[in-house]
Amino acid sequence: MKAEARDPRLTALATLLAPISWGTTYVVVTQLLPAGRPLLVAALRVAPAGLLLLVLGRLTSTWRPRGREWGHTATLALCNFGLFFPLLIGAVYRLPGGVAAAAGGIQPILVTAFSWVVARRSPRRHELAVGAVAAVGVALVVVRPGAGLDPVGVALALAANVSFASGVVLTRRFPAPPNRVAATGWQLAMAGAVLLPVALVVEGPPPHVPGSGVGGFAYLSIVATGVAFLLWFDGIRKLPAPAPPLLGLAAPVTGALLGWVVLHESLSPVQLVGFAITVAAIARGATLPEAERPVRCEPWPVPAASARSATPTGGGAGSATSPSIPTCP
Repeated sequence: MKAEARDPRLTALATLLAPISWGTTYVVVTQLLPAGRPLLVAALRVAPAGLLLLVLGRLTSTWRPRGREWGHTATLALCNFGLFFPLLIGAVYRLPGGVAAAAGGIQPILVTAFSWVVARRSPRRHELAVGAVAAVGVALVVVRPGAGLDPVGVALALAANVSFASGVVLTRRFPAPPNRVAATGWQLAMAGAVLLPVALVVEGPPPHVPGSGVGGFAYLSIVATGVAFLLWFDGIRKLPAPAPPLLGLAAPVTGALLGWVVLHESLSPVQLVGFAITVAAIARGATLPEAERPVRCEPWPVPAASARSATPTGGGAGSATSPSIPTCP
């Protein structure tokens, strides 16, 4: 008997944990990790998480990319990690006061626009309206009077969000792999394999990292990357298209809250209004109606070597249907 589908509200809450963890990285990167080493930080963020997820995925499945799956996996690795992390970390180093986080407010608009270009999904008026309001709310939260607007930092932040929004759209567009742990591990490992040598060539040998920095790298890689992206990719596949970008607004809000709690930054009345607007947008993303959920379902073909073992029990030896693994939740 088919298992009962998980409550979409629980999926939304689980997905929300990912951007909350990303919001903590602003403090971790600036307070615990080596300064001015965005490529090194990005490489050591993705590589350990990728290796761990590959090992865990191997325990439950022998799946690995084959044929066109290599191209899909490499493209997602580039958008989700290989470009996004170095650009974002570079922006964090150059933009004080949470301005780097403010660029995340344009995620809902970017995802809506890219969905129209890539998937020909016509944007709805309420999606554009909520996205615009959300961007204003985030800006009110994190952009303080007198905050530095370094042009290079702003360009890095915007480019990072373009890369990430592309990853969100393509993750929904490509067929879902049967083993999400292994698939995420492959993405992270591919990005790490590229970023590590580039970091060594461009930035030189790694500096000495104290114990607090080692702890920061471990948290950044395992919790805020490995675990977080497993939850995030699951949410992208299962939630309505506009929902994940709205839930992602929790990242800059979390960063601003930690700046207030940990770094003793002040909160103005304008920021409090921004918090209220942004939380409302996040709540909207968590409560989108069932009718807006994706209905597209593409099977991921089982490799020929394992086709015989995938024959359904009781299906009969004369079945002409080739085995496949459904990707719809």
